[in-house]
Amino acid sequence: MTAFVAVHGVGHYRSALSPAEIVTARSAVWAKDLAAGLGTAAEQIPVTYAYYAHHLHLGRPVAQGAEDFEQLEREHPHLAEDIAHWAESLDQFLGLRLPPAATAQGRLAVPLRQLVSAISERLSLDGRLTRAFIVTFFRDVARYLGGPDDSARVAAREEVAGVISSTGARVVIAHSLGSVVAYEALHAHPELEVDLLLTLGSPLALRHGVFDRLSPAPLADTGERPTGVRRWVNLSDHGDIVAVPRPFKRRFPAVDLDLTDSIAPFDFHRVAPYLRSSVVAATLAPYLVKDTDVSGSDTN
Repeated sequence: MTAFVAVHGVGHYRSALSPAEIVTARSAVWAKDLAAGLGTAAEQIPVTYAYYAHHLHLGRPVAQGAEDFEQLEREHPHLAEDIAHWAESLDQFLGLRLPPAATAQGRLAVPLRQLVSAISERLSLDGRLTRAFIVTFFRDVARYLGGPDDSARVAAREEVAGVISSTGARVVIAHSLGSVVAYEALHAHPELEVDLLLTLGSPLALRHGVFDRLSPAPLADTGERPTGVRRWVNLSDHGDIVAVPRPFKRRFPAVDLDLTDSIAPFDFHRVAPYLRSSVVAATLAPYLVKDTDVSGSDTN
């Protein structure tokens, strides 16, 4: 049976638990969610959780609250600009009609708290939860993409590469920021060969904040496919505010399938609805066949 590696997204740092404890607990959660979609038992899903969040938080100040905008701005002075560019992508893609003060051109006119509140109102979602999500997402993204040779960035992608190597995994399932970490890890280690890279709710195509900071850098406005990836499938929820702009294939033409579906209309971006979806089940099912590889040849 093909081994799976799960690469998590933002907001999964837990200081009270050891990395080993988190790997054990979260591997079980991912197996349960995948099994629900596949209609099988969790014990039949050979998934190992690649935990990298502790590398991003090493030596960092502890946030005092989910909406600690002042600390966020002190830690990442240019983050308001990234959020404003993201807002413009949402405006263009979803037609949110944000006020001028919430655009990149007006970013110097408003504090981060006000800018995020304007975005939350236009999304017509729970304001507090949406604001907390935006802060968490952009904080973790900024910590990972701090610089091409930043120690936290290198450590995170080496962690993911190490789990893929040690498990012999042939399938990598990466959600949210995890898709960025997995993408860079596979590029950094071309000797790692995987049959499937499945990216879920990926921000890889997001200009300014993510796409333009990737390593390796995009060539001619195009992201490169990792050489060791045999098949690449990308899936985004229609309402996922992180997986923009779309189509994903415009920035990454080497992706084999770029799918958009209605995953969870009122629960955007969380990984569990993705893992339980019929699209993910159909994508992964061929890789669960025991003792047979996806081309049909015997592996014994």
